[in-house]
Amino acid sequence: MTKIYSSSVAIHSDIVDAFCVMQKGFTDQFVYYRKDAPRRFMGLGRCIALPSLEGVDCELEGPACVQPVFFSFNRFDAENPAPTDALFEAFPRLRFMLPEIVLVQNESGTFLQVNSLSPVYHGRVARFLRQAAAAPKRARRTIPYRIEADSREDWRRAVGEALEAIDSGVVGKVVLSRRQKLIADEPFSSKDVLVNLIDGDARGTVLLYRYADVFFCGCTPELLVRKEGDRVESMCLAGTCPAGASPQEGARLARELMDDAKNRAEHDYVVRHVREVFRRVCYDVDVPETPQIMPLTHVQHLHTPAHARILDGMSLWELMGDLHPTPAVSGTPVGEARMLIRRIESYNRGFFAGACGYIDGAGDGEFSVGLRTGVFDGEVGWLYAGCGIVAGSDADAEFDEIGLKLKTILDGFN
Repeated sequence: MTKIYSSSVAIHSDIVDAFCVMQKGFTDQFVYYRKDAPRRFMGLGRCIALPSLEGVDCELEGPACVQPVFFSFNRFDAENPAPTDALFEAFPRLRFMLPEIVLVQNESGTFLQVNSLSPVYHGRVARFLRQAAAAPKRARRTIPYRIEADSREDWRRAVGEALEAIDSGVVGKVVLSRRQKLIADEPFSSKDVLVNLIDGDARGTVLLYRYADVFFCGCTPELLVRKEGDRVESMCLAGTCPAGASPQEGARLARELMDDAKNRAEHDYVVRHVREVFRRVCYDVDVPETPQIMPLTHVQHLHTPAHARILDGMSLWELMGDLHPTPAVSGTPVGEARMLIRRIESYNRGFFAGACGYIDGAGDGEFSVGLRTGVFDGEVGWLYAGCGIVAGSDADAEFDEIGLKLKTILDGFN
């Protein structure tokens, strides 16, 4: 049995402003910040790391009743024997991480939470309350940088190998990615990139996991799974076109995307996967037959929402493991596609396209897929984005599509 004490109190501060002031004293930092809804958690320090949440007993203290939040950042392919780059390799392999302090914004209000393995000392709460209350308004900062471009010829060879596997029937779809090296002209911090993503035009959920001198960060549009009580939801996201230079062009491109057989086939692989998983471990499953359009800043996606009610005895962690990786980030069949990615891609993806999120003390929470992300050390970093390859895919068109997706993480520098 692991005993956790959580003391929470309501605050009137903006949690991002408070985070920017308080983060200076903590090397471990965790953020799951939905831009579309008040479901925002910003953690500082690490109270404890656990391999499992079984046997965890949470005692809620303080005037506010807020469940402790265990953050979890998971690699795309944790069993890949190929080493990750030096930045990803610096992160420890931990499953559930409870911060010492969590700034929370939800439908009930805004809170400061202090977590401890013993009853919380009220002086700590009072000190952090003063820091949050005195936080000045944050400011964005432009970070000048240059990009070392990856090779279009190497990409064409990779897509050619993928198409050969598709033609031979090994896979029906495989999701390949590109990475580019970013070199900053001056030092930058995780706070700089985080604030730019939160306050900028990027849409989705902002993710941050900082460990010592390295951090993984981005703004992803893709929900993997969300659980509230027995209700769960997911998202099928695959099929892409540009956002367009005007509303009229965007609407035209969206219509063409809906009518495009290649993109609809790529999307349907994901829909079938999510529907099959939900039908196996849930009931009242609702996954529509026809997708919608999700408009983002730089691209638009085919999007099908999925809702269900989870069976008794099934946890969010188990459901996340059944869903991830979806065909949207691996391909289909999932196992064969993942083996093909290991063979084709010259790097281990690390947290890119992994399941990133949180589970609270009541077993609720959500995970998003770590898309439009990068890993950095404050001077250099790697940017990642990918796309689905199916029969008929054009390598140059897919290369350009990924270029549009990479703009999202670059919004963190502008």
